[in-house]
Amino acid sequence: MQNDMPVQTQDTSLLQLMWLASPALPIGGFAYSECLEAAVDTARVATESGATEWLLDQLHLSLARSDLAVLAQAIPAWQRGDAAAIAKLNAWVLQTRESSELRAQAEQMGRSLLEWLRNHTTARTAQIDTLAALQSTYPVAFALAASATQASLRDCLLTYAFGWAENMVQAAIKSVPLGQSAGQRILSALTAEIPPAVDHALALADHERQAFSPMLAILSAQHEVQYSRLFRS
Repeated sequence: MQNDMPVQTQDTSLLQLMWLASPALPIGGFAYSECLEAAVDTARVATESGATEWLLDQLHLSLARSDLAVLAQAIPAWQRGDAAAIAKLNAWVLQTRESSELRAQAEQMGRSLLEWLRNHTTARTAQIDTLAALQSTYPVAFALAASATQASLRDCLLTYAFGWAENMVQAAIKSVPLGQSAGQRILSALTAEIPPAVDHALALADHERQAFSPMLAILSAQHEVQYSRLFRS
């Protein structure tokens, strides 16, 4: 099927998505390992292959069924101006974060992205006000930023997942620790699995979305009192 979107619009949408996926986006994603550091501390992850398996499991068992599934509904909700649906999705994210660390991460990154949106023309004032009225979470704030790009819903989810993957690979490099070449191999493995994870998220019905990751919750609770750590979660 031929894409009728003007070339300039395609270019702009692509660049906006790249911007949102960039580790340079000032939202603090680099500060979190999402329990990977605790997994390293407890010897559950000690090698490149172990880090790869851990992150692939997290992609499919956690991210695809929670954050990506939220994005799949939140982006269309922002586009049609459905404030009630947006508030419901944001509340779901807050209620399903299984530790204070994981909830604090979602809130901090959400607040930071909200401030970024205030200083750009990506979102309308009314949309920013709607987000600010919530205890905004990162997935819902990202959905607002992505909703204005005119990119496809699938491309927006791919962008979110790749941004997550880059941050997690850097966390693995620092915490295991690993070299840059190992990091690139892990990123390659994640990149190959991101498209099916996104397709799974897009296919989930509302009642199928879930965030049941007990080992992540346990490790996050342990990380909160870990003696020495580099990351905030």
